[in-house]
Amino acid sequence: MSLKAVRAFLTALDRAHPDARSELIYHNTFELLVSVVLSAQATDISVNKATRALYEEAPDPASMAALGEDGIARHIRTIGLWRSKAHNVALLCQQLLEKHDGQVPDSREALEALPGVGRKTANVVLNIAFDQPTMAVDTHIFRLGNRTGLAPGKTVRAVEDELVRRIPKEMLRPAHHWLILHGRYVCKARTPECWRCPVTEWCLYPDKTKIPPKR
Repeated sequence: MSLKAVRAFLTALDRAHPDARSELIYHNTFELLVSVVLSAQATDISVNKATRALYEEAPDPASMAALGEDGIARHIRTIGLWRSKAHNVALLCQQLLEKHDGQVPDSREALEALPGVGRKTANVVLNIAFDQPTMAVDTHIFRLGNRTGLAPGKTVRAVEDELVRRIPKEMLRPAHHWLILHGRYVCKARTPECWRCPVTEWCLYPDKTKIPPKR
């Protein structure tokens, strides 16, 4: 896909998702960080259901650290990998208190040093909370980058680097949300809904689905 086509592709997604934002529910940067950690291999819907009561009880690092691993686990048992996530969140809160005065750091290095925080999680937090032009590549964006020709790559990091290189700088930050929503609801894994896709004109996928499947 040419750079001209990349811009046209993203402009069309902007029109399709003018108010695109994270579907995670949070009230501050700390809650955002915890929700993104919990969302690994889990849906945003399942995370939102689990964290509603958790954040009512513990909306900041100090109160969540006071809950401890068992207290956190009590709220998130419906989420995949809940045991390891409860362990990581408890440690994460302790480190925020001990090393960052209870504040979520705004640097990649500091974020990735926290338990349970990898590059993708750091990119999400930097993008949403700190307005940095990062690109968090999840399964939807990885699929989209390769399927459409927007940013082909064999690894998540390769797709991320290609997206950062090819997307116009002023579009990079919101593009994170446009692409996730498009991959989640239109360019689906099993059957992409090409018949209602706003970017089919620029998409290089050769096996486009012409009509909705019969039910």
